[in-house]
Amino acid sequence: MNLQTRREFLKAVGIGATALALPEIHCSRDRKMRPNIIYILADDLGYGDLGCYGQKLIRTPNLDRMAGEGLRFTDHYAGSTVCAPSRCSLLTGNHTGHTWIRGNREFYPEGQEPLPVGTTTLATLLQEVGYATGLIGKWGLGGPGSTGVPNRQGFDYFFGYLCQREAHNHYPQHLWRNHERVELGGQQYSSDLFAREALDFIRRNRARPFFLYLAFTIPHFALQVPEIAPYADADWPPEMQRFAAMITRMDAHIGALMALLKELGIDRHTLVMFSSDNGPHQEGGARPDFFNSSGGLRGIKRDLYEGGIRVPLIARWLGTVPAGEVTRQVSAGWDILPTFCEAAGRAAPAGIDGLSLMPTLRGHPEQQLHHEYLYWEFHERGGSQAIRMGEWKAVRLEVSRNPVAAVELYDLKSDPHESRDVAEAHPEVTARMRELFRSARMDSELFALYQSAR
Repeated sequence: MNLQTRREFLKAVGIGATALALPEIHCSRDRKMRPNIIYILADDLGYGDLGCYGQKLIRTPNLDRMAGEGLRFTDHYAGSTVCAPSRCSLLTGNHTGHTWIRGNREFYPEGQEPLPVGTTTLATLLQEVGYATGLIGKWGLGGPGSTGVPNRQGFDYFFGYLCQREAHNHYPQHLWRNHERVELGGQQYSSDLFAREALDFIRRNRARPFFLYLAFTIPHFALQVPEIAPYADADWPPEMQRFAAMITRMDAHIGALMALLKELGIDRHTLVMFSSDNGPHQEGGARPDFFNSSGGLRGIKRDLYEGGIRVPLIARWLGTVPAGEVTRQVSAGWDILPTFCEAAGRAAPAGIDGLSLMPTLRGHPEQQLHHEYLYWEFHERGGSQAIRMGEWKAVRLEVSRNPVAAVELYDLKSDPHESRDVAEAHPEVTARMRELFRSARMDSELFALYQSAR
């Protein structure tokens, strides 16, 4: 396949001067019409790691309460099966067949492939309509001094890790506050710092609309936590005690955040969503099977089977989002951008892959638009692709070596565990999936999926 030029590619994915034009604002700038927005993202948390998603051993009372006061999605998917492309999808509203960043491409001594200058991100879109924008936690979309740092991508305030490799240590030598390096000497637990910074950001901006992207690094490798309570007496391997304690500690931080919203009198005016960037990992002694972290689904992080990409999604907005309900609406990380744009009263950019979930969040599923299909591509392990179309799920493996690799086909309605390949029994569906694997994407000059495209 022929590679597009950088200019053509950027134009195609909506990055450039025309993409930055301010769209029409659909509602009043009245403070009461524009909710605060908080998006909390866990790191490598599996579909089955929360009590409200069936977890029996790890305690998550605050997230379970959030689900009881809000809406729980059963069929929500991350933008990718690893960190950086998933976060790029979230922030740009596009799937990995159209995003600029499609893999964890490393830069040294610190950082990953940066977002280009002029990228239209969720933060820039909300910033343009008066939101205070803050990112606290893990970034992974550009190292120090690059075009991709958060303050050059729409965030007024940033505190956290710029580099994903640095985030492998929860007791970092340094973090970043905006463009300033903050020396820590490995003495402080980063997620505790993120929780404190998040509360401070909310207090500072409580009188104006704000968008907080709180990107915890829990429960990513390494398995580190200040204390293993309440699991000190559990008859588990030490790694499993730490893994569980990390998740429960994050849950407690989220509980403190929700309590602050109530204390400040803004909880009924704040949309809070919680999710994960991909499925569970097995690094540093983690064992997804021990806690059934994939929730019975096939696969883990770096797989495009359900366990690698299906993740929790909880939405809470008191008085707006139906309380204690569950939806099977099929959605993905690239739907968050248009959802938050609609909540903020502005139009999302034209041509993105995401669809607003606001009809579902407002309790009007009959008004909800639906995807024809969801698409993923992954650039490690020989390259793979996946599509969900209705209840059909297609996967192709090692496509980098074989661009016409066989299509695996699964019926998620009867086989949610993807245990029976029915491609031969449904040739018409298989043929449609093969065509979508070709047409749903465009070639990237940075991330070539096929050897022939290099």
